[in-house]
Amino acid sequence: MVTAGDGWRANTARLLPGLAAALAAVGVALAVHQVVPMLPAMTIAVVLGIAAVNLPGTASLCEGPLRKGLNFAGKHLMRVGIIFLGLKLSLGDIAALGWVSVALIVGVVLLSFAGTFALGKLFRLDGDTPLLIATGFSICGASAIGAMAAVKGTKHSDTVLPVALVTLCGTLAIGVLPLLMHPLGLTALQFGQWVGAGVHDVGQVVATAQTAGTVALSAAIVVKLTRVVLLAPIVGVVGGLERRRHTRLALAAGAQDDGAEKPRFPPVVPLFVIGFLAMIVLRTTGLLPHAAIEAGSVAQDVALGAALFGLGASVRVRQLLHTGARATVMALCSWALIAALAFGAVHLMGA
Repeated sequence: MVTAGDGWRANTARLLPGLAAALAAVGVALAVHQVVPMLPAMTIAVVLGIAAVNLPGTASLCEGPLRKGLNFAGKHLMRVGIIFLGLKLSLGDIAALGWVSVALIVGVVLLSFAGTFALGKLFRLDGDTPLLIATGFSICGASAIGAMAAVKGTKHSDTVLPVALVTLCGTLAIGVLPLLMHPLGLTALQFGQWVGAGVHDVGQVVATAQTAGTVALSAAIVVKLTRVVLLAPIVGVVGGLERRRHTRLALAAGAQDDGAEKPRFPPVVPLFVIGFLAMIVLRTTGLLPHAAIEAGSVAQDVALGAALFGLGASVRVRQLLHTGARATVMALCSWALIAALAFGAVHLMGA
């Protein structure tokens, strides 16, 4: 007789190989980042995942015994990482920017979101892809894509392309934006603000801004984390619209009848986003000791790194080149749009 405990143990045993591989990849990514700080650990984790599923020696493992654990990491550890991301944010740091700067940053995010979404529709990208790319590019990269996918109920496989594109464009930013600092006449402070307002992932922001020194890095982090705070309200708005859509569909199908099964609705704000907000509040109170904040940062790196390795291990390069060329051109257009919007905002901040 098979008990529930036996089933749980069997399921756990199927998850462990993939989770162990993801955690090992995080260790490699963090070690490489220590040696070459210009390379963000999260970007390395994605690249390792892509390499693992495309190299002949490891591809069969990723598609076989490791697959269940890799999928689990890509979905569930992403949510854990988003929760701990909240510990990086303090509302006091955001308030110190002043209401004009905060308003400009919010404006950049909203215009970036709307512009990228419109580009996705213009390029006729399928399904939720325009929404996921818009969320990732305008807010905080793969973390935002994971949060939006949860609200929309997007399949794990459909998040692979947006994550690959946000990784590609963020990596380009690391190499390209520092070369433009002096031709554009930006001071270190302005460069940091530009990077914080225009680069997608937190790690990519740090890697790009640190090339101009500590002033640029500090400014970039504060501006970037202000963008990250907008993850919750944007996800909440989309969650509310999604719930209304499901309600209309249920009513149209006659699900309001007494004998009909009650429909299941997606959450307006997922629990892990509420956890993200709770961590922001906790950090803002100043009650957490520095050691706890550092531990949270490590937990975030491990969880997000494992998740990104899992997502990267779903990217088949041959298939991506075949189906993702149009999306890549669209993403590059969005990258240029967001950089231009951020550049304009930086000059308005100093006006």
